[in-house]
Amino acid sequence: MKKMKMAFVAAISMSVLFVSCQKDVKTTKTEVSQEELNQIAAMGFSTDGVMIESDGFIVEGDIFIPRADLGKVSTSPNLVVASEEQYRTTNLVTGLPRTITVQVSSSLPAAYVTNTDAAIARYNALGLTLTFQRVSSGGDIVISPAPAGAGYLASAGFPTSAGNPHNSILVNRSYMDTWNTNTVVSILAHEMGHCIGFRHTDYMNRQYSCGGRRYNEGASTVGAIHIPGTPTTADPNSWMLACIGNGVNRPFNANDVIALGYLY
Repeated sequence: MKKMKMAFVAAISMSVLFVSCQKDVKTTKTEVSQEELNQIAAMGFSTDGVMIESDGFIVEGDIFIPRADLGKVSTSPNLVVASEEQYRTTNLVTGLPRTITVQVSSSLPAAYVTNTDAAIARYNALGLTLTFQRVSSGGDIVISPAPAGAGYLASAGFPTSAGNPHNSILVNRSYMDTWNTNTVVSILAHEMGHCIGFRHTDYMNRQYSCGGRRYNEGASTVGAIHIPGTPTTADPNSWMLACIGNGVNRPFNANDVIALGYLY
């Protein structure tokens, strides 16, 4: 396992109904300055449709860049741009074997507890050195409602440079309260995947699962490191594809199991 290098908190949100991974609710508050656009471009991201949200920016439809990270560039020697494969970030969870605790906010309906347990069960059935356990308080990862008017379906970040998982998953109740149970479980498992260091399987071409025009998320400061043993051809059923529609169920496929087993 590579030694951890640079921390980067990037919220990755799964898109609604395969609509080109775009936001359903506009969150732009003010114009982005040309200097900020230049810094975003220097990080390897597209500057098309950049939105200001909270204390940072949403780029490429679903990636959150904290304002404090503007202009940072990757120092990893392992970055690759290839075909539809499994990818990890530079930072991973360390201290294995390890149990990651997951808390569901009390402000969410009981169905989220049931669905979180089902997502956890998908991981724990694989016999990894990284396991998950749901707790009622003090979770390493806390699942909470997204802010009112959020333009994403769900979001999460990547592990810290200290080797800890990202500590938050936000869910958009406007959709997920009524969506198909298997879809919600798949979304939660997907966001947990980001928290432990997985990039989108189709990060280099989100058109693959999202439709619309072709575009690449960029390696950025978080890295995009191919996981050995995963295919170099399209993988239509991976749990880490960028976009999903209601009614779709994405349990781990054979390539996902290889990727998870290689890292954990």
